[in-house]
Amino acid sequence: MIKLRPLMFVGTGSDVGKSIINTGFCRILKQDGYQPAPFKAQNMSLNSFATPEGFEIGRAQAVQAEACGLACHTDMNPVLLKPTNDKSSQVVLNGKPIGTQTAVEYFMGNNKHALFEEAKSAFHRLNQKYNPVVLEGAGSISELNLKTRDITNMRMAVEANAVTYLIADIDKGGVFASVYGSIQLLDEDERKQIKGIIINKFRGDIKLFEDGKKIIEDLTGKPVIGILPYFKDIHIEEEDSVSLGKKSKTSSKEKINCAVVILPRMANFTDFDVLEHDPRVHLYYTNNPLEIETADIIILPGSKNTISDLQELKQNGVALSIVKAHKNGKKVIGICGGYQMMGEKISDPLQIEGNIESTAGLGILPVETTITNEKLTEQCTFKFRDSNQECFGYEIHMGETIAVQNNIPLCILSNGKTDGYFLNQNCWGSYIHGILDNKIVIQHLLSGFNLEQESDFNYQEFKENQYDKLADLIRENIDMDLFYAHLKED
Repeated sequence: MIKLRPLMFVGTGSDVGKSIINTGFCRILKQDGYQPAPFKAQNMSLNSFATPEGFEIGRAQAVQAEACGLACHTDMNPVLLKPTNDKSSQVVLNGKPIGTQTAVEYFMGNNKHALFEEAKSAFHRLNQKYNPVVLEGAGSISELNLKTRDITNMRMAVEANAVTYLIADIDKGGVFASVYGSIQLLDEDERKQIKGIIINKFRGDIKLFEDGKKIIEDLTGKPVIGILPYFKDIHIEEEDSVSLGKKSKTSSKEKINCAVVILPRMANFTDFDVLEHDPRVHLYYTNNPLEIETADIIILPGSKNTISDLQELKQNGVALSIVKAHKNGKKVIGICGGYQMMGEKISDPLQIEGNIESTAGLGILPVETTITNEKLTEQCTFKFRDSNQECFGYEIHMGETIAVQNNIPLCILSNGKTDGYFLNQNCWGSYIHGILDNKIVIQHLLSGFNLEQESDFNYQEFKENQYDKLADLIRENIDMDLFYAHLKED
């Protein structure tokens, strides 16, 4: 099969839909017989994933790899930034943390050259193996104050000689200025890489934008290769916490109410996407104490800074509501950082998360946690409770949790280790992300409720179907002949 040029999607700003569109084209290229692979030189996200080799990458690239039918790899996201507070981030290079830096240190220091070299090497390894590599930019391509230190957008596009498409979100307004300005602010070499424009999130009859399409093409000299409609009926896992703003925030009277506690540095909220699509469940995200007490099931999610987020819960009254709900017989579970919070004590003797060396937990589970500088990152198979069914998930955490009495593990891992703590049918904690993607765990979580319907919902099949639906929508609204003509250019 002919070797295609690398493909890249960049944006006029943040949250314009780059990740979703990248995912859709990954699936299209796979459907058309190619062997695509995703790539993002630098990602910033608290929603990460473990590779089969036991390393860490951004969740979006793991999703895109899944759309390609591939196991994810660190080359797909060589640099990952995980914010620890408002000013600092943990830097993960090739899947392993190399330290924590402030934004000033990261962007103004001299390490960006070394990181760009690592990113280029990762891209070229992928480019030798896959056809084509589908790159994703980050934020806006025209942040002039950061441009000389940007390793993600047009600098990478030029390095890869990628067919680059600029994505603009028309739903935000100002599409003409943002598209024209973004392209005009590029250097000549960068402008040459832009082969076309994609208008995203259009509401209404697309035919009404024909004049707008021509205006943009006349202004920029670049073709608008497609106008994608705003959609709500295709569900692709998103890594950006901005997407939480679209989710439900209050309880309902008709289903099992499941409340995920909002944390300032919440991590891996995609753990709960399966519940969002279960017809028996109403899932919502909240830090409102009354909404938490109303819930039938309360879930404490992962956190990049467990102690700081726990302090927040104590201050805003949520901690008391969780404890009260537990005492009233509501189901309370915790995953990763949430599991740590449910214990009696969290210690941070090396002050990895901040200047608080120790704090009391919620006291729900008889466990204690010590934050360590060793980060465990691995995929895992396990048996849940007394079942012999093989389950799948992954661990990403810095900390060790031990039972202070009656050690009753929740899971037995295939390597013989144990995970989590099982207090009773209504209360448990686990370090395993993706634990709820296993049907037997969902059945256990929803047991005890008067359910009129059983669910044969298969989350993996659901995800595959969503990738195909996204591919279909893109094909219907993109000039695919022009798209492939660009990719086949010398």
